[in-house]
Amino acid sequence: MAMTFYQQIAANRRNSFLLGFLVVAILAALGFAIGYAWTGRPAGAIGITAFAFVIGLLSALVSYYAGDQLILTVSSAREVDERSAPQLINVVRELVLAANLPMPRVYIIEDSAPNAFATGRDPQHASLAVTSGLLQKLDREELQGVVGHELSHVRNYDIRFSLLVGVLVGSVALLADFFLRATFWGGFGRRSSDEGRGGGGLQAIAFLIALVLAILAPIAARLVQLAVSRQREYLADASSVELTRNPHGLERALAVIASDREVLEVANRATQHLYFANPIKKWEARSSGLFATHPPIVDRVNRLRALAGEPPLSPAEARALSGLD
Repeated sequence: MAMTFYQQIAANRRNSFLLGFLVVAILAALGFAIGYAWTGRPAGAIGITAFAFVIGLLSALVSYYAGDQLILTVSSAREVDERSAPQLINVVRELVLAANLPMPRVYIIEDSAPNAFATGRDPQHASLAVTSGLLQKLDREELQGVVGHELSHVRNYDIRFSLLVGVLVGSVALLADFFLRATFWGGFGRRSSDEGRGGGGLQAIAFLIALVLAILAPIAARLVQLAVSRQREYLADASSVELTRNPHGLERALAVIASDREVLEVANRATQHLYFANPIKKWEARSSGLFATHPPIVDRVNRLRALAGEPPLSPAEARALSGLD
């Protein structure tokens, strides 16, 4: 049975929070194993986990308040107004009213590859950047779909949610790195054995579990983070349809952007998750299929077609879009 965009929004939001809780569970399991292996006591996990989380939180606060301007600077974005980009500003104002959002600062990136992203910590401190290629290659309905998608990221607080997940993933990586370095240099094993003489069976098991988790947990947490990113993309697509009442414009925009062969030079691994569509194509040397930040274009298009009550892409249409994103 086809899902309405309200049902898709609810399902994608629920999946995102479940994935966020999964990262918390990975952090808790790693912290408990390392803490028990280090001290021989379950309470030892609390201090180590809290320390890693505080360090990650301090780093996140810097990104929270200054990260958006850094991203815009790295992307060579220039701010525009109604005189320099009248159509873009008009479309943004139209959808801001529909979304009941404050007007964001609007930027253009001089690049022929069509794409866009939103950044900022909340709707009151949001920025929207689009490439010049997006304005040149999309019609108004397609542009509305992309802008609606990016404003939905702002309205849904995706950046704040992603930041929280990023803090947790960073804490997992910090704990794992601390444990592996201490184990490699021998200090961790000596301390564990000195403090756990006589009843070290459980501590030895905890040490082995912690060693396995320290290797696998950062990879698992990163994959969960990417799954969260993909769920938020589905959510923004559905929310864009809610704003524009036109899934076809967004569907066409996805096809145009996926089929475009231009390389977005300013994008990199650190910023690719921000964009409307993955700016690093699969055929590029810098691409990584395992750590994909966006859902496949075919899946996104088929979800939009389901909202319009239309059948999914035909096998030939799906093949034409497969492997381009």
